[in-house]
Amino acid sequence: MKTSTEAVRRAHGLHNVEPLTTPIFETTTFVFDSAQQVRDYNEGKSDKYLYTRYGNPTVTAVEDRIATLEGAESAMVLSSGQAATTTALLGLLRSGDEILCSSAVYGGTLHLIADLLTKFGITARFASIEELRHPDRLFSQSTRLVWFESPINPTLRCVDIAAVASACRAHGVTSMIDNTFASPVNQQPISLGVDVVMHSATKYLNGHSDVTAGVLAGPKALLEPVQKARRMLGTVLDPYAAYALGRGLKTLVVRMDRHNTNAMKIATWLAADQRVAAVYYPGLPQHPDHDIARRQMSGFGGMVCVDIHGGYEGAARFFDRLKLFNRAASLGGVESLCSLPLITSQWGHSDEELRRAGVTQGMARLSVGLEDGDDLIADLDQALG
Repeated sequence: MKTSTEAVRRAHGLHNVEPLTTPIFETTTFVFDSAQQVRDYNEGKSDKYLYTRYGNPTVTAVEDRIATLEGAESAMVLSSGQAATTTALLGLLRSGDEILCSSAVYGGTLHLIADLLTKFGITARFASIEELRHPDRLFSQSTRLVWFESPINPTLRCVDIAAVASACRAHGVTSMIDNTFASPVNQQPISLGVDVVMHSATKYLNGHSDVTAGVLAGPKALLEPVQKARRMLGTVLDPYAAYALGRGLKTLVVRMDRHNTNAMKIATWLAADQRVAAVYYPGLPQHPDHDIARRQMSGFGGMVCVDIHGGYEGAARFFDRLKLFNRAASLGGVESLCSLPLITSQWGHSDEELRRAGVTQGMARLSVGLEDGDDLIADLDQALG
């Protein structure tokens, strides 16, 4: 079945009940009838639930749907995108291992890898987008995992996913991609050979700016140690939030279609305006990675990045004048948002880190929502002055 059909199918596996919508099992613990039932659960012989930190029917139903959308064998939902990243890396890496990471990634991921994981004996090494074009040259004997994004936050640069995944497979290295900006509607990394996909489900998967959640999808055997880490770290998603995420998934395909359309319209308009220094959108033919994006994406997403003349001061003036675009962090909701990467996602980065990530002082990141495209352009027009 097509993705749009899978997204709205009713949940299965809810123990002899067939509700149209997924119920909310808002309970911390589950009741057993006997000691033998508990033993059977511990020995993997039972499909009962023990404790919501270990598993919950609402959570499981949403995980099954996400696995289907991603074309993955299994999926996990966690309490945030950052929780998903942290749990995956702690579950898959150990002291002495090396993680190879793109130097152009979400700022929170960079700090997690560079500042926190290194305290536990995990070595971090960062590669530029240009270096990732030849990933087989980058591995060392201790490289165990490669982390990258495509499209990249906030520059919308794209990495050849199949090339990175193939090189990782050839060297026995796990590949992990942050697929948040694309969503499974626009991009299917597992079909391109990636081992594990991560999403900040706070963004497009939920789509309504009212749930904080993360997703991991991939082979069941590979995610098994991550499942154990989630139990120990307690990073599972709450059942009510899982229910809201599942509800958001039902409209994912139609929302992404509007995001794609609006963003392409706005990017094209901005690219023709002399008041901006540069526009970054993978759907534009002049984008440096347009050919890569066209090969691996079915739509180019709802994120547009623009470089405003006048550096940070020019970007701040533009930001302060916006009326319809909300001045807020995050992305992927129905409402259009604008943020300045220098003071949000890349806050605290050194000049060298900003340079390696391709982030300039004058960048403004637009999360294009579902409003009328002409109204959004009118707002950008008046904000540019």
